[in-house]
Amino acid sequence: MIPKTKLTVLMRFAAALAVGGAGAGLAYLSGLPAPFITGPAILVTLAGLGGAAMAIPVAARDLAFVFIGLTMGTGVTPEVLEAAGRWPVSLVLLSLSVTAIILVCRFLLMRHFGQDGRTAVLSSAPGHLSYLLGMADAGGQNVRMIAVVQSIRILILTLSVPPLVILLDRADTAGVAARVPMTVLALGVSAGLAVLTGLAFKAVRLPAAFLIAGMAVSTATHLTGLVAGHVPQWAAIPAYVMLGTLIGTRFSGVALAELRQAFSAGLLVTGVAIVIAVAAAALASRLTGLPLDMMLIALAPGGVETMSAMAQLMHVDATFVAAHHVVRLFLLTFLVPFIVMRQGDSGAKPPLDRQDTAL
Repeated sequence: MIPKTKLTVLMRFAAALAVGGAGAGLAYLSGLPAPFITGPAILVTLAGLGGAAMAIPVAARDLAFVFIGLTMGTGVTPEVLEAAGRWPVSLVLLSLSVTAIILVCRFLLMRHFGQDGRTAVLSSAPGHLSYLLGMADAGGQNVRMIAVVQSIRILILTLSVPPLVILLDRADTAGVAARVPMTVLALGVSAGLAVLTGLAFKAVRLPAAFLIAGMAVSTATHLTGLVAGHVPQWAAIPAYVMLGTLIGTRFSGVALAELRQAFSAGLLVTGVAIVIAVAAAALASRLTGLPLDMMLIALAPGGVETMSAMAQLMHVDATFVAAHHVVRLFLLTFLVPFIVMRQGDSGAKPPLDRQDTAL
C-alpha cells in the first residue's frame, strides 16, 4: 500500500501533468509562441488560482532540467566560441542592469508599498528564487510576499518574451530542420552523465545544478565529436512542458486576497525590470553587433531555465543565453547579501514552505 503522503504527492503530480499537458496541446493548436512552455504556465496558473492542488516533485523537476540542459549544449559550435570575445561587453551591461533593477525596485517598493528594506531587496532581485526565499526565511522577512512577487515576475517573463522575439522577426530557423537527432544510446549516456554531474554540482550548492550539468555534458560531448545531433523531440518536449507546469504550480494554494495584495507590487517590479533589461539589451546589441532578439533573452531579468529553453524554441544561441543567465545567478549570490546587510532590521513574518528552483 502506498503511504497517504506519497499518494497525495503522486495525485498532485498527476494533476499538474494532466493540466500542463492539456495547456501545451491547446497552446500548440492555437499557434501560441513557445507553446510547450507558455501553454502549461497559463492553464496550470488558472487551475491553481481556482483551488486545484498541484505540485512537481523535485526529482521530476531536476530530470526535466537535465534534458533542457542537454538541448542547450547541442548548439555549441566553433563559431559560437569564436564570438565569445564579444561577450564581456554584454556581461558588463548585464551586471549593471541587475544592480539597477534591485536598487530602483527596492526604492519603489519601500516608498509606495511600505515594504521594509530587506523584504524590498529580496522582492526586487531578478531571479535565484530558492536562494532569495532561503534568505527571507532565515532573516524573518515576508516570505509569502516575496514568493508571489517573484512568481509574477517569472510568469510575465515566460508569457511576454516569445511574442516580443516574434515581433522583432529576427528568429533564424535556417538549418534547424536539417539537423538530425542523437541516437537513443547517446541520449541515455548523456543523460546519465548529466544526472551524476548534477548531483556533484548540487553538493557544492551550484545554482541550477542539473541544468548546468546537462549543458556542460552536452557541450563537452558535442565539441569533442563524441556525440552529434540534437535532443529528439520526444525527450525535449516533455521537459519543456514540465518547465511550464512548474511555473504555473507556484500559484497553487495562494489566496486571491493575498494575490491581489502582491499583484501590483509584482507588476511594478516586473515592469521596471523589463524596461531596464530591454534598454541594456538594446545597448549591448548596438555595441557588439549581436542580434537584438538573442540579447533580449540573454538579459531578461530572470528565468535561467525558462529563457534557455526559449532560446532553443525560438532558434537563438542557447549557449550565449545560458552563459548570461548563469552569470546573473552568481552575481545575485554575492550582490543580494551585500545590499541586504546594508538595510535595517525588519519584523519577522511567518515562513513559507518553498519549492527549490533557480528561476
